[in-house]
Amino acid sequence: MTSYRQVLAVPGMAPLLSMSLLARTAITASVMALTMYVVLGLDMSYAAAGGVAAAMTAGMALGGPLLGRMIDWRGPRIVLRVTVVLQVVFWLSVPIMPYGILLVAAFAAGLLLVPASLVTRQAIAAMTTAGQRRAAFALESVQGELSYMVGPPIVILCAAKVSPGVVAWGAAIVAGGAGIALLNPPLRAEDEAEADTAGRPRRREWLGPDMIAVLVMAFGVTMLLSGTDLAIVATLEEAGQVSWAAVVVAVYGVASIVGGLVYGALPRPLPTWLLLGLLGLATIPAGLAHDWPWLCVAGVGAGLLAAPTLSTVADAVSRLAPASVRGEATGLQSSALSAGFALGSPIVGGAIDLSVPAGGFAAAGLAGLAAALIGCLLSRHPPARTRSPLSDLGLAGAPDRAPAPDLDPPGAGARSGTSRRSSTASR
Repeated sequence: MTSYRQVLAVPGMAPLLSMSLLARTAITASVMALTMYVVLGLDMSYAAAGGVAAAMTAGMALGGPLLGRMIDWRGPRIVLRVTVVLQVVFWLSVPIMPYGILLVAAFAAGLLLVPASLVTRQAIAAMTTAGQRRAAFALESVQGELSYMVGPPIVILCAAKVSPGVVAWGAAIVAGGAGIALLNPPLRAEDEAEADTAGRPRRREWLGPDMIAVLVMAFGVTMLLSGTDLAIVATLEEAGQVSWAAVVVAVYGVASIVGGLVYGALPRPLPTWLLLGLLGLATIPAGLAHDWPWLCVAGVGAGLLAAPTLSTVADAVSRLAPASVRGEATGLQSSALSAGFALGSPIVGGAIDLSVPAGGFAAAGLAGLAAALIGCLLSRHPPARTRSPLSDLGLAGAPDRAPAPDLDPPGAGARSGTSRRSSTASR
């Protein structure tokens, strides 16, 4: 645990992670809060509630690169302030909005959601050394699991026992975003200060095969995870044990947290494509389980690889992107994660409808394997006249803060059918 103590000892890191956890937990809860509000507060169907959740998720997916580019241009504090104010307006207005207006407003709120994860990931890259970064991103990925395990269950409990109101969750988002704005963490390391005056590189200079490989694998891992959630529910529904779904999901989450912490403490990184491939292989056999105890056993094997895979994706993006465009690159990462969440459930759901619940685990696992294969092939295809600095690492990391074309370095955040990882992609 020495590596984690070193990370938390970095000035400003512990407060940043605390505020980020608050914001991300509230963001994770917000989609579920809107769902419960539409069903219980407006007395409408689950299809209508799903429409609002889908609108907000679509806004989050499209807003990532936009907010990231704004952060590159104007810095984190002003972007956080603007999004905090807009969130205040949205969440205070939700109780008086008719459904049609709420649908449009939810999309806008997702588009301009407080960019807690974007700022946190950029700050981690700027505030840590190469030796600390893997442990720092492991902590960041564990945050996503914690936010899921805490946020949605509290929303459901409060909606059932107290009120389906949503203002409190908006207040938590605002508090977390305002806290990060007050901290105003640095997004450039001291040796990257010149990036602000050197001008933005053209997109084709940094959005090359290596970065595309990372984004494909980001899409693949969240598609796998969201599909796994649906397959768990389908399997337990067929067995008449759907009430145990929360236990199975909790086992997955705890295993992921343990896996993330163990991986962050390892002396050497593993390639992203290898971790994602192993996660896909570990997911497919879960289809052999037909009741909740065996699903829990399967969940331990797959869960141990979830957070490590997500952390290597974030680490790779931070290393591949030049400092002056790191916000936009991190926004693209968030969009890829959100797109995977959005498409994982319907694709796996189609596989389940055409076969059996076990087919859902197979479809999810194969999606992860396909993304891992594409990522591996892209990362091992260096551009002309130069060798990819991460080709030997599978995008898992390198000692430099950003890859240099002429160097060849040696070998580095919602699990429910409606909200698991769909908000941790706000991860």
